Amino acid sequence: MNDTPGWASPGSAPSDGQDSGKPDATEPADDSRQSGPSKWSKEQPPPAQWSPPSDPGPGQTPPPPPPPPGQGGGWGWGRPPSGPGGPGAQGGPAGPGPGGYPGWGAWQGPPPAAKPGVIPLRPLGVGEILDGAVSTMRAHWRTVLGISLSVAVLTEIVVVLLQGLVLSESADTDALNDPSATVGELTRAMGDTMLNSGVVLAITLLGTIVATALLTMVTSRAVLGKSVTTAEAWRDSRPQLARLFGLTLLIPLIAVAVVTIGILPGLLIALGGASDAGAGLAVLGGLAAGVAAIWIVVRFSLASPALMLEKQGVKKSLTRSAKLVRGSWWRVFGIQLLAAIIANVVASIIVIPFTFLAGAVSGEGVSGFLDGTSELGWTFLIVSGVGSVIGSMLTFPITAGVTVLLYIDQRIRREALDLELTRAAAGTPGQGTNPPGTPGS
Repeated sequence: MNDTPGWASPGSAPSDGQDSGKPDATEPADDSRQSGPSKWSKEQPPPAQWSPPSDPGPGQTPPPPPPPPGQGGGWGWGRPPSGPGGPGAQGGPAGPGPGGYPGWGAWQGPPPAAKPGVIPLRPLGVGEILDGAVSTMRAHWRTVLGISLSVAVLTEIVVVLLQGLVLSESADTDALNDPSATVGELTRAMGDTMLNSGVVLAITLLGTIVATALLTMVTSRAVLGKSVTTAEAWRDSRPQLARLFGLTLLIPLIAVAVVTIGILPGLLIALGGASDAGAGLAVLGGLAAGVAAIWIVVRFSLASPALMLEKQGVKKSLTRSAKLVRGSWWRVFGIQLLAAIIANVVASIIVIPFTFLAGAVSGEGVSGFLDGTSELGWTFLIVSGVGSVIGSMLTFPITAGVTVLLYIDQRIRREALDLELTRAAAGTPGQGTNPPGTPGS
């Protein structure tokens, strides 16, 4: 036994367990019989009434069962041990830990990502990017559809007027349907057709650039859960429109230059006399150059949102896009291709019926339209233009939204942009509502 005062049970010897002649703690002490100082404390507890553990009586709560194997044998995620025999010690009862977490061994998983706007602020999947583009159009439909409709209407009005007043009068395409036409007449007709198509394409491209610039600002603010008016989007995007126009023209020119370089050796050999070998070499070179051109276009596909949101120049935006796409080329290519297919399907569902309707109510009807013998009169141009406006109004937000959200996703994956976006959405003091280099800045 331990001779520490108060440890031994009353009535036992303080050290060796033998009868030492000392009076019992319950009996009156005789001062004359004590021969030395006592080791007992002067203040003793009352006599013990100890009993072995037994079953709980009526109205008593039974002790908690031991924790299951693998949960009570060590520290849990919910609470640390709080001392010997305490509620957090090994073998203690499992229960709510600090902060309301469950007991030992309960794993709650990572907390959900913040979602102040149309997307959660974490790396996104393909479906989340597409859903974010549609959610932007649904949550801010007044601004999004207002921008898309305005740009589409203005663009189509210019196209219809040019086709009805200028292009249809100056172009002579009858030779294309004439089997007896000479080579010169065919060349002239093809040149007129390409010129008309080029003018229409340039006007459509200009409208697409304006719509993309405005919708980029709307989508970037929608990520933070903020709305923006058309006037605010125009004010933020206007300084970058000229650079965006140059960037949008530069990327296709680079692709065309690459394809030209690929087919040029074969053309030179064909012009030198070896037509068969030159034609084969031109085809192989064109295929290889086409693959390289697609690779370049995808590599620079995120330059547009980088230019608009980071306020960069054309060269810097191309560099930023190449950096963000590096290592994720196939993913960016697949998402962009999927978005383009969806946009074209939506546009075709709208445009094709309007085109057949335009052919049916003008000229020689649908048969003349299919044969290519009917003229493109004002009725045809107006009816088909209405279909083009509706199609563009629906496809502009999809293509622009997917590109912006893909850019944000790549920055979240590579640069932890989600942390800056979370602070910006919460308006953390010292960070501002739009940190530099983040969408909406």
